[in-house]
Amino acid sequence: MLKFRETYGQRHTFEGSVTFTLVPGMLYDITPHKERRSLQANAYCWKLCSLIAEEVKSSKDEIYEEMIQKYGVLTDIAVTVKSEVDMRRIEGHWKYISESSDGKWKAYLMILGSSDYTTKEMANFIDMIIDEAKALGIETLPPEEIDRMMQRYYEQNEQAMQEKRKKMRGENE
Repeated sequence: MLKFRETYGQRHTFEGSVTFTLVPGMLYDITPHKERRSLQANAYCWKLCSLIAEEVKSSKDEIYEEMIQKYGVLTDIAVTVKSEVDMRRIEGHWKYISESSDGKWKAYLMILGSSDYTTKEMANFIDMIIDEAKALGIETLPPEEIDRMMQRYYEQNEQAMQEKRKKMRGENE
């Protein structure tokens, strides 16, 4: 992470592509860009969760939480809470790690929700849900169709990124 000290009003350029001026009272966080998962992939994820829920007589939300618990992307955010705290009432997704020897405390790791997944993380997540669906005899999209869905997303995203770059450089379309 980049840090600035008393450089308000000065222009800063990074790797020749981003230029901005620091303003007093503002907090800046510069992080690497990650390709976000597509809405189409998200819709397919929820469709699979719905089909599995129907098959096992559960709700799609319960199945989604089960899939997040089994196959979700763990963060480095850990919390320790009193054992009586019901983590289902705490915002976010939490994976139980351990309990203190006296049983008074429990430790959890935060799990990313799929809306924060990159395209690669979402593709892996969907692959695991597909395996669960197939194990229950649920028909899923053929691998070629899933590949096409992800390829369309990559192409759309690349085109959008090129347009943003042109705009940043002040080029007309």
